[in-house]
Amino acid sequence: MRVILLGGPGAGKGTQAGFIKERFSIPQISTGDMLRAHVKQGTELGAAAKKIMDEGGLVSDDIIMGMVKERITEDDCKNGYLFDGFPRTLAQADALKDAAVYVDAVVEIDVPDEEIIKRMSGRRVHLASGRTYHVMFNPPKEEGMDDETGEPLIQRDDDKEETVKARLKVYHDQTEPLIAYYSEWAERGGEGAPKYVKIHGIGSVDQIRDQIISQLQYL
Repeated sequence: MRVILLGGPGAGKGTQAGFIKERFSIPQISTGDMLRAHVKQGTELGAAAKKIMDEGGLVSDDIIMGMVKERITEDDCKNGYLFDGFPRTLAQADALKDAAVYVDAVVEIDVPDEEIIKRMSGRRVHLASGRTYHVMFNPPKEEGMDDETGEPLIQRDDDKEETVKARLKVYHDQTEPLIAYYSEWAERGGEGAPKYVKIHGIGSVDQIRDQIISQLQYL
């Protein structure tokens, strides 16, 4: 089972990725994790990536693709894999296709922007323990205070409404075009064409999980 997971920030991809990994016994492949591993091991790709990162640049798609191609040959990928946050752009999707790295399914978790803003901007955190709350969906007993210590909760910068809106803009500009790319390819068919699965991402975590698994298990 080889899967690409698409969806905006806060759409629940991380949670659902955990269920997909477990159900199909496949690893989650994150470009960030791969980069860190290569840099740590001092590989040729890692050294090239480190030089670019140290200069404040963006690691090229060629280097990322080199890491991806190497990673999917490892033993834990024999049952498949789940790409996490990759491809992020049309250029990366084309590079995957050109390298004949095909997937069985592309799963889009579709959540409207206003719902994402509500979900993310409502998060509150107790920093010392990492306990999280939500002003609407999981409020603390006393507003703004941690249930166990009574200490103040904070809103992380990442969860502030303006930050969430900025992240959504990047997603719409760079990553959303992949929805058309993969759904059209699925419709056209041909070599390597994936199944395209669109899931309405509002509802309980379990409901969304069950929808995804039921679409994937008979591929």
